[in-house]
Amino acid sequence: MSLRNRLLLAMLFAIVALAGPGRVNTAKAEYGAQKPNASSRAPVPASLLPIQFKDPKDLAIGKLLVASRSLGDPHFAGTVILLVHYSESGVVGLILNRRTEVPLSQVLDLKAAKDRPDPVYFGGPVEPLAVFALFQSWAKIDKAVNVFPGVYMISDKDVFEKTLSTQPDSHLLHVYLGYAGWTQDQLQTEVKMGAWFVFPADAATVFNSDPDSLWLHMIRKTELQMAKAGPSEISQPELLR
Repeated sequence: MSLRNRLLLAMLFAIVALAGPGRVNTAKAEYGAQKPNASSRAPVPASLLPIQFKDPKDLAIGKLLVASRSLGDPHFAGTVILLVHYSESGVVGLILNRRTEVPLSQVLDLKAAKDRPDPVYFGGPVEPLAVFALFQSWAKIDKAVNVFPGVYMISDKDVFEKTLSTQPDSHLLHVYLGYAGWTQDQLQTEVKMGAWFVFPADAATVFNSDPDSLWLHMIRKTELQMAKAGPSEISQPELLR
């Protein structure tokens, strides 16, 4: 196990110990529910869509942030983040590629979560006791946020219980502790400075079966697209350094 994974594992075991038995801290979404997108068209994989290098106007719910190689913040270095909320009140994202070895049954004190071995993910450094889930479903889910067509973000305890009671496959449901947060101005500035590449999201990336290799896969595709685009089409060539 890598040093980073050992540290994350220790952190999450500490979180579980602090939470104690009988306690589930599902975050309440103060920004309200998003209306589901009625489109039934399957999303195009992000790797086949153009990336945005510098334009913060492309930031929105349902976008992926891929950390540049130069991003040195240990909280976010080498991360791929899905934006699940984006408004003037703030920005919320979930880190997709920091899977831990803590099973779901130790995090959610819910009958439907008993004995589930699914590993939980470290969603970000903000509110580490807050629990979120990303769930792949083409049916509308009440009290859940439709992040992009076919994928919902769940933070309501009753919805957690109802969803888990259907015994969904682990590749359709990922659970996260904590989240990443910014103000709009803060994230827009970081994108302008080249800290993040912005991609449209797709379910195959969000529920990737090998999250440990996700960032390297995405950053290599990013650099390949930049090389093909040529210097005249790239607004920030220093990102290649």
